[in-house]
Amino acid sequence: MQQAPLPLLAGFIRSVWTSTPEQAGQTHTKETREFILPTGEMHLVIRLSGPPICIFEHTRDAAGQNLGYAVVGGARAAFYAKDVPGASQAIGVQLLPGAAQALLGMPADELAGRHTRLDDLWGHSAACMREQLLAMASPADRMHLIQTLLLARLRPASAPAHPAITRALAKLKAGGSVRDTVMQSGYSHRHFIRQFSQAVGLPPKLYGRVQRFQHALGLMQRSGTLQAPRLPDVALDAGYSDQPHFNREFRQFSGLTPEQYRRAPVVSPNHVPVHAPPFAG
Repeated sequence: MQQAPLPLLAGFIRSVWTSTPEQAGQTHTKETREFILPTGEMHLVIRLSGPPICIFEHTRDAAGQNLGYAVVGGARAAFYAKDVPGASQAIGVQLLPGAAQALLGMPADELAGRHTRLDDLWGHSAACMREQLLAMASPADRMHLIQTLLLARLRPASAPAHPAITRALAKLKAGGSVRDTVMQSGYSHRHFIRQFSQAVGLPPKLYGRVQRFQHALGLMQRSGTLQAPRLPDVALDAGYSDQPHFNREFRQFSGLTPEQYRRAPVVSPNHVPVHAPPFAG
């Protein structure tokens, strides 16, 4: 279940979601992990039932990292693997640029490329939030409560990302160059890079590359019942210079070749169920 945020949080949160044990069991019956592909955005997740959250930084990582039951995922430009318990329940929010400072008290670039336990940021309040969410009678009640609790943590005078950053995000998603984006921002190059990184978590050039990768994923999802688009056409339409360039970046960001991704049982474009160890070789 997913929904848009409350109006007062619309500038800080893209969406709120929750999953149930039944949904987890239907989607992942045999796989024990899934690859989470980079989107360039941050998220906050609280697991309400099942084992603690465990992530794996590379395909041969057998032990993983136990993160407890509540975690903030910083903006990334690389995939990671996550455990997928057969029966678990979770709730989370997808954070927009500027939300890290407003809700977590830190610039996004200090949280980028890693997962941070929520109790390291909020102390005992993180455990209290989880207990309050567990007491709710329905998923809808939990989705409303988590937003109410986040509103209470919103720092005074907090504002969404600066309009210049918002415009830059749109231009980079559309394939615009960093040079043109900086010139249109009205900032010096150094100042713009700093402001963008603090709001988003990634520098503009890397963020643009992740968005091009996301564009390619979208093109690969549009086949429906028709013949799937040829990979060279996907590479061209997404803005890659050639097929080898597309293959290199795809593997860097996803841990998979485009053909492996296409063969995988993908339900959500950025969540790829895999066996452990996944895709050896």
